[in-house]
Amino acid sequence: MLEKSLATLFALLILATLINRFLVWRLPERKGGEVTLRIRTWWGIVICFSLVISGPRWMTLTFFALISFLALKEYCTLISVHFPRWLYWGIPLNYLLIGFNCFELFLLFIPLAGFLILATWRVLVGDPSGFLHTVSAIFCGWIMTVFALSHAAWLLMLPTTNIQGGALLVLFLLALTESNDIAQYLWGKSCGRRKVVPKVSPGKTLEGLMGGVITTMIASLIIGPLLTPLDTLQALLAGLLIGISGFCGDVVMSAIKRDIGVKDSGKLLPGHGGLLDRIDSLIFTAPVFFYFIRYCCY
Repeated sequence: MLEKSLATLFALLILATLINRFLVWRLPERKGGEVTLRIRTWWGIVICFSLVISGPRWMTLTFFALISFLALKEYCTLISVHFPRWLYWGIPLNYLLIGFNCFELFLLFIPLAGFLILATWRVLVGDPSGFLHTVSAIFCGWIMTVFALSHAAWLLMLPTTNIQGGALLVLFLLALTESNDIAQYLWGKSCGRRKVVPKVSPGKTLEGLMGGVITTMIASLIIGPLLTPLDTLQALLAGLLIGISGFCGDVVMSAIKRDIGVKDSGKLLPGHGGLLDRIDSLIFTAPVFFYFIRYCCY
């Protein structure tokens, strides 16, 4: 099933590439445009993801750890506070806890131990000025890019009936998260009227949100029974939760960027902006979907 799912991804990407080539041929001014850059970037993302998700579990965990590192590093370039390098060691420790299936320690490591260590370090520096801003800004980045995001990796550790079960859960989460982003964008562009959060993200509309959530629920209903142990009702609910939480992740990251005063979080992914721009929805959908499926099916 994993191989068929990945083959479907490549087929869709090939179709998108051919359509874009045709449009470039018909409209030469589109050559090298944003859509072309996005498709080229998606090729790299899909190839890399396919190699990683098809490999052994340690390879997938290492991949997610690398994503957390790059995301945290990108976040640190955005905030105007000193981020001590030794805090990066929390990333491999966090993913080692996942690899050894230490769920209780995982729940305590960053949210509790990480906060206590971070706050104590800031006190020992000796300068109390900016204490609250520094600790809260760093802790927020740590929670988002490491703790929350790593719940996607936890899907690999759930007991399944076949060796590829965890990888299929990850694939399901990523497919619905990206589908939700695309659907909300398309619905918003086509029939969006009423703004949801105009001061944070003017392009977000109620019609786009509702259309995206409904589309995600339908997609979940179709592929849920194929990739997950969810029944019909659970698949619909999973789609609803992923649709809403994905929207929340998007607008929260938009609020952070507006507070800092930047449009994109970086330039790592041509046509997409930074890594945080690509995974902002996943930061919220990963923990929501993990706890939903863990308590519903395991």
